[in-house]
Amino acid sequence: MIKLSVNLNKIALIRNSRPGNHPDLIAHARTCLAAGADGITVHPRPDLRHIRPDDVQQLGALIREHPGIEFNVEGNPFEAARQHYPGFLALVGQTRPHQCTLVPDSTDQLTSNHGFNVGAAGTQLQPVVARLREQGVRVSLFMDPDVEQIQLAAQLGVDRIELYTGPFAEHWRISPSCGETMFARYREAAECALGLGLGVNAGHDLNLNNLEHFIALPGLQEVSIGHALIVDALAMGLTQTVHAYKARLSSQVLL
Repeated sequence: MIKLSVNLNKIALIRNSRPGNHPDLIAHARTCLAAGADGITVHPRPDLRHIRPDDVQQLGALIREHPGIEFNVEGNPFEAARQHYPGFLALVGQTRPHQCTLVPDSTDQLTSNHGFNVGAAGTQLQPVVARLREQGVRVSLFMDPDVEQIQLAAQLGVDRIELYTGPFAEHWRISPSCGETMFARYREAAECALGLGLGVNAGHDLNLNNLEHFIALPGLQEVSIGHALIVDALAMGLTQTVHAYKARLSSQVLL
């Protein structure tokens, strides 16, 4: 079954808008796990707008209490230390998550909106991938559905790719037929990755409306969902929302 990793960034963003610890990030993580989430994802950024380094530490400790649950830390591997941010690779080295998803975000970027250009960044990425794997961390690379780029990614020694699903979600929002046309690119990309021995994850703008169609993707192992899930939780409650997403992932609606 496809695993659901809940991204908690938006909960941290709300917390950071006021002094104190409300909403309590760790308490909400516990709620997600109790509701059946298979993992927790965070994407700490240097400006500390949402997830902070101490959140990563505390969540790592929490997940170690739950065998079988995975911790996924996302971010730009080239973000250096500044003020209260230790640098991305240092933070990952301190917490040793099950998976590290490398994302080519700029420092001031609002959210992830493209995958790596491995042709341009491969030389820099290769030692990063090697370092993380030596630490026992599974490495996933955030990628567009581009077969040539995925072929280059496989040469870096990564374990998985995470397909950036923003374009699919936007096309599906316009119409299901547009979504089906875009999905063909993702199918080709996934089949390429599988043929190269890579695992396939996906994430960004997946929601209860489009997710049941996207799970037809060949070999899909994990989806990371934050924004839409937290928005749905405002109306449905967090426990029921996690249940709803898990139910979508267990259905097999083919395109």
